Amino acid sequence: MPLVVLGLGSNLGDSRGIIFNAVKILEKSLKDLRAASLYETEPLHVTDQNRFINTAAAGFYEGTPGELLSLINEIEAGFGRDRNKERRWGERFLDIDILLFGDQILNEPELQIPHLRLRERRFALQPLLELLPDAMEPGTGLSYRSICDALPDQGVTKITNNR
Repeated sequence: MPLVVLGLGSNLGDSRGIIFNAVKILEKSLKDLRAASLYETEPLHVTDQNRFINTAAAGFYEGTPGELLSLINEIEAGFGRDRNKERRWGERFLDIDILLFGDQILNEPELQIPHLRLRERRFALQPLLELLPDAMEPGTGLSYRSICDALPDQGVTKITNNR
């Protein structure tokens, strides 16, 4: 089973509670799931919105990337996400991204692995590196630590230790 890393974020409602509850739900489908600390993050692209609460979770998944994406979409919808009514990079109750799926590289219209913008997002890289400090980018072998260190400060602050 490949080790999967997910990025979770929320900036509507009880974001901390939503993230913790989403991790509990994910524990039913991902074996040996571990979650990083919570991070408070400035919005990156659309700045006229609340700060985000972000984390990463890593565990082993038996199914395919497409099956995991379907599961994630169901979980997001269960927390009130309606992709048809939201603005891109805007407010959301819950966003879950597949950051890594083992060492797979996938480039399909609905799913890109590693996540297409992972290299640009300190809010995703910092919690990922908390869980997997030696993680390398599939295909290039670049260290995510060096990628993260090269990014500008994006207003990411650790607010809790690992649950």
